[in-house]
Amino acid sequence: MSCDWPRGCGGTVIIISMSQTPETEESRSVRDNQTRQLQETVSNVEKHFGELCQIYAGYVRKTARLRDKADLLVTEVKSYADTETPNLKRGLKSFADEFAKLQDYRQAEVERLEAKVIAPLKNYGAIVKLKREELKVTLNARNKEAKQMIQLERTRQRNPSDRQIISQAETELQRATMDAARISRHLEEDIDNFEKQKIKDIKKIFSEFVKIEMLFHGKALEVLTAAFHHIEEIDEEEDLETFRSSLHPPDFQSRLDIVRANSRTGTSSRRSASSSQYAGNRHKPKDDDDDVDDEDDESTDEDN
Repeated sequence: MSCDWPRGCGGTVIIISMSQTPETEESRSVRDNQTRQLQETVSNVEKHFGELCQIYAGYVRKTARLRDKADLLVTEVKSYADTETPNLKRGLKSFADEFAKLQDYRQAEVERLEAKVIAPLKNYGAIVKLKREELKVTLNARNKEAKQMIQLERTRQRNPSDRQIISQAETELQRATMDAARISRHLEEDIDNFEKQKIKDIKKIFSEFVKIEMLFHGKALEVLTAAFHHIEEIDEEEDLETFRSSLHPPDFQSRLDIVRANSRTGTSSRRSASSSQYAGNRHKPKDDDDDVDDEDDESTDEDN
């Protein structure tokens, strides 16, 4: 039914409008119920998608901070390895290389989560805003319809015999009702598509999250297994021998042997000199002693 009917057809409009009043009221009640459900749907998505977006963003930030701490750990392990024995040094550096590789995978995890999880959730902020604008248009149309209905009742009460004015009010009401119905149908179709896309998107978002985590943890298992083997392959006994050898280096041992040899040589020389002197004294001629005795005797005679 066209809304551009001439005013001269007021009587016909009244009859048709009255015949459609019960159906219009019923459809209006249905539209009211649908509008409430659509509002709840949009509000529900706005609330929970916003929470999910914030939580996932925090999850990614924590992962990025863990990556940064792991990079510091790699640097420190390499720095420490430079001060250690050969096997331990080699094992620690290999471990650090594997752990650094793991952080590359963690960086890829962060980037994928931002692109495939956080970005789609964040996009729903704009989508929800658009749906609220559409709901606002629908509610405005419903309010206009309600006002026209009130206006019609007032016109009937004030001018019960003025059929032209009543017919005009009924036409305005019918136009407002049809506009509200059209906008409501459009919104219903739009929200139906919104609901369909929402289910599809939430499935995709969570599927991508699981796949990203599985990929990272799969790679992490490979890398950490290799890192574990590098640590296990460190030869403790060989490094211990190396450490013990460092306490007594070869040049130190040579010097010690030389000192010991020199010490033994010096002791032997001193012993030989003492023996020679003793032997000389022991074999000295007795003439000297006899001379001393003769001198003593001469001194005694002179005194007498």
